[in-house]
Amino acid sequence: MTIAEELRSRNFSEQWSRTLEKWNADCISPCRIGIVCIFLCIALGIANIFNPPIIILFSILCLISGLILIFVEVPLLLRICPTSEKFDVFIRRFTANYMRAGMYTIMSVVQWLSLIRKTTSLVASAVLLLAAAICYLIAGLKGQGFVGSKTLGGQGVAQMIV
Repeated sequence: MTIAEELRSRNFSEQWSRTLEKWNADCISPCRIGIVCIFLCIALGIANIFNPPIIILFSILCLISGLILIFVEVPLLLRICPTSEKFDVFIRRFTANYMRAGMYTIMSVVQWLSLIRKTTSLVASAVLLLAAAICYLIAGLKGQGFVGSKTLGGQGVAQMIV
């Protein structure tokens, strides 16, 4: 599936998720929430590492979340990066919409907990992770099957390399 086909399909389970369902289907443009979460988690994890000690813990957890999301959202990396079998099995658990929704929800809750001590920019990652969780939950409730992006290594790209 090419990028243009992914944009036209408007399938919530694709990695081209929408943040809103149907206020006006013609006005809603799809966005790449999962990929944006990766960049945001890594950037905010690094940016907040110079805060008070408890915030450092949350920024490290945000960095770890971003690194996990890289492997979840870009399946090709499991083929080309040397990772352990345990890590591969762990990442492959998140292929269903409900599992991804749960993973994003847990990551979001962790970042929301960072607000207990001090309000930081980690709230942006919490909001975006929650938006991704909602998109995957809607996809699961609508019964839409997960469709991987060919652009990011889904649907046979990894087999073409090997």
